[in-house]
Amino acid sequence: MALKATIYKAQLQLSDMDRHVYGEHSLVVARHPSETDERMMQRILAFALYLPADENRGRLEFSKGLSDVDEPELWQLDLTGEVVHWIDLGQPDERRIMKAHGRAERVTVISYASSTPVWWAALQGKLTRTPRLTVWQIPADQSQELARLAERSMQLQVMVQDGHISVSTDKGSVEIAPICLREATA
Repeated sequence: MALKATIYKAQLQLSDMDRHVYGEHSLVVARHPSETDERMMQRILAFALYLPADENRGRLEFSKGLSDVDEPELWQLDLTGEVVHWIDLGQPDERRIMKAHGRAERVTVISYASSTPVWWAALQGKLTRTPRLTVWQIPADQSQELARLAERSMQLQVMVQDGHISVSTDKGSVEIAPICLREATA
């Protein structure tokens, strides 16, 4: 018998002062049986960081993710079904990044493992023809602290200011300082 996804619910209160995006959002996150708390919390964090100010170009949505290798973790699709923003987590290979770059107006990769510098050093020279690609590193210790905040039902407050992120729940808070490994040029 196949294992089913576990449903997590998060009330997200977002105050992104860098982008002037504010609001409350009710999220229902299906956690794949093989997904860790850390990866799930990174998906929620990515949602908060890339939520568009308005839905004129479509909504940001969780995709099938681990259940479908042809989809990112999150994406923003316009009303015609074209991919506006493709957001992947982890350490995708060159082929996957190039495929995403060919399909989307904008591609973002967020890596959160301690091996990120090794992965990026091997990959960055191969991605010279990807002007719409942005790559971020979330320090592994901060990502693991974020994972400790995971609960089946969460009240999350995410505040972004001057490039720093503060995530708070009833269980505690985490300060995250993402490192930009590559900024899109187009």
